Amino acid sequence: MATIHRRPDTLAVGVLLATAGGFLDAYTFVRHKVFANLQSGNVLLFCVEATARHWHRAVLLLIPIAAFSAGVLLVEVLGLPRLERLLRRPLRLVLTLQIAALAAVAALPGNAPEQVTTVTVSFVAALQFSTFTTLRDAPYTTLAESGNLHKALVAAHQWATAGQPAAARRAGRYALVVGAFVAGAVIGAVLTRLVGAPAVGAAAGLLAAVLVLLIRETRRLRRRGPGA
Repeated sequence: MATIHRRPDTLAVGVLLATAGGFLDAYTFVRHKVFANLQSGNVLLFCVEATARHWHRAVLLLIPIAAFSAGVLLVEVLGLPRLERLLRRPLRLVLTLQIAALAAVAALPGNAPEQVTTVTVSFVAALQFSTFTTLRDAPYTTLAESGNLHKALVAAHQWATAGQPAAARRAGRYALVVGAFVAGAVIGAVLTRLVGAPAVGAAAGLLAAVLVLLIRETRRLRRRGPGA
């Protein structure tokens, strides 16, 4: 699989991304009753609407699924060696694209078509899902918490039964990511109800903070030299 992000994420980056992930899911659901992140919910809703012969609603649910698919494919293309050498910093490009897209949604009028918001947010979510996949030494996702919760419980069980310190640290990191997602969802729901479309600017701010952290980490490693 092509990748544009080879370093594992720090805990600070993982927490910020999970907060943004929870925020975006709450934002699109409160505004449009559509899930922006992983598309299981939209696939399920599509099946429910299709079996009820609500064809218009069913087709609308295919739009964020298609946008998510396009985002996944874009990250794969950017990870191709030839294109990666040409762009030099594809990870920064993807993060900048996410920030700009969310800022554009925040600037939309309140009566903008639903599809503009759902397509954009689903596309942004796909870029995040495909790019940030490893927390320290273990896989994770910042967009859906079932997997992270499962890993947290497994690691906690390993620590409780075998006394493994590494398992305790993994459990703590996963628990923080799950908590960050929940906090982001709560903040996203409250802000969206209060201010509407511009609320998504907060998620853009979180991603901007991630970009700053990644740039600082790159510079720090460069100063330490090739053996870093």
